Amino acid sequence: MGKSKCDSRIKVMKGDITQVKVDAIVNAANNSLLGGGGVDGAIHRAGGKEILEECIKIRNKQGGCETGQAVITTAGKLPAKFVIHTVGPVWHGGNNGEEELLKSCYQNSLKLAVEHKVKSIAFPNISTGVYRFPKQLAAPIAINTVSEFLKNDKTIQEIIFVCFDQENFKLYSEIINFSNLMK
Repeated sequence: MGKSKCDSRIKVMKGDITQVKVDAIVNAANNSLLGGGGVDGAIHRAGGKEILEECIKIRNKQGGCETGQAVITTAGKLPAKFVIHTVGPVWHGGNNGEEELLKSCYQNSLKLAVEHKVKSIAFPNISTGVYRFPKQLAAPIAINTVSEFLKNDKTIQEIIFVCFDQENFKLYSEIINFSNLMK
């Protein structure tokens, strides 16, 4: 991660993103916005029909969500106010713009958060599940992109990377702790 200190507003935890009390949680959605497996399915199930209804309205208006882009809805029954749905890239070997698209997911989610005056936001590990983005590549992209964004933003007070699995939790923790040691 270079010798830049990780912003103190960035945190990592292991757990279930649907249980985190923040202004917004980010959903690793698919292009249809109609729910799916993994974190997407869990958010739709826990949040209830309000999230799906708003996703359908967005689909009717713009036809889904492109990879790397983001849209925002209510959080329904979740402890958050908003769900920011972003579509991560499917890993096809790394020569199809996957890294830039993943970076765009984080940037576009954060832009929407600022527009909606979100002070705290929780991210899952976008694209590292069924989309097969290598975890060891995704973690530094996520942390670096968020750190860069925070250099020019004072709206967001807390960003939590919520890791569902131990492997991602260990990767994120090591990168954040290492960058703080390199100050």
